[in-house]
Amino acid sequence: MNMKKIIQELSPYIPEKPLQQLQEELGLEKIVRLSANENPYGTSPKVKEAVLNWNYDLSNRYPDSSAQELRNLVVEKFSLDPSQIVFGVGLDEVIVMLSRVFLQPGDEELVSVPTFSEYALHAEIEEAIIKKVATKENGQIDFSALLKNITAKTKLIWLCNPNNPTGTYETVSSIEKFVQQVPKETMVLVDEAYIDFVTEKTPATTMDLTKKYPNIVVMRTFSKAYGLANFRVGYAVFSSQVAGEVQKVRLPYNVSSIAQTAAIAAFKDQNFVEQVVAKNALERTKYEQFFQRLGLNFYHSQANFIFFETELAQDLAQTLLKSGYLLRTGLRPNWLRLSIGMPEDNIKIQQIIEDFFAKI
Repeated sequence: MNMKKIIQELSPYIPEKPLQQLQEELGLEKIVRLSANENPYGTSPKVKEAVLNWNYDLSNRYPDSSAQELRNLVVEKFSLDPSQIVFGVGLDEVIVMLSRVFLQPGDEELVSVPTFSEYALHAEIEEAIIKKVATKENGQIDFSALLKNITAKTKLIWLCNPNNPTGTYETVSSIEKFVQQVPKETMVLVDEAYIDFVTEKTPATTMDLTKKYPNIVVMRTFSKAYGLANFRVGYAVFSSQVAGEVQKVRLPYNVSSIAQTAAIAAFKDQNFVEQVVAKNALERTKYEQFFQRLGLNFYHSQANFIFFETELAQDLAQTLLKSGYLLRTGLRPNWLRLSIGMPEDNIKIQQIIEDFFAKI
């Protein structure tokens, strides 16, 4: 068949097997997935109420293309102009739109690695050149190294904050200082998928920078702290000058009515989000203290996961899987990413890990 050569050469993002299938293959009654950074506390009870009361008679009608009610809520919370916001089917679609709008064959994209693989994947699809800049030894973004790698061809720079998979957080002031040194024609994309979990800095978000710099984009999602991963709702905030251009490539009815209904209910229940963040922070601290006690290397996390190192990573991951706990492997040799689960699961996992190393 006649298709783009670049598509034939791609290494696609491979989602995990459905849990039911994995359980059957391993002969387990239950598997707790701690490999996808999902919210173990679910979503606000108000979401269920809103979804169950959704007007089913609207099923044959297209959704509100502008997501006006949800847009207004975001505008009010962050004091934005409504025209600054572009909604997507999760941040995955937003990444696609950004890559499509800003990249042409031969352009360059900078990414701080390790980081979320889809940034590079969609740059490849647009036949752009991906330049990878390693993080510092402590997992923080090396802004100086990024600046040194900017050329006249650099169109996009991706900053995941907190970063996936390291969990490390960069302050608003450090990002602003970086943006001030980036050429105005180069877009700085700040993926804040995990920003709600940050507890060390207030405010943690770079949202206000979109009002000062035309070349910064801030991305948010309802998949993590709000617990709506299955509904697929994300958005990006641009300067007013840029958002209109991105809207041109957005599919007109991309976010369904039922997804908008869920996101609206979730967004209104900030008390639930605050409770999730507090529970996550408590369990995150316990994990860091646990890893310190065992002498395992890890990055200080401000997300809902921890990235840690052991030469026995694969063996440990298999041991945990046999006990019903699935961790993320393959992001870096000898490293594992562990999503922070429910307290009772965290206790069991820590005991399994401790027993594993005691037997060595």
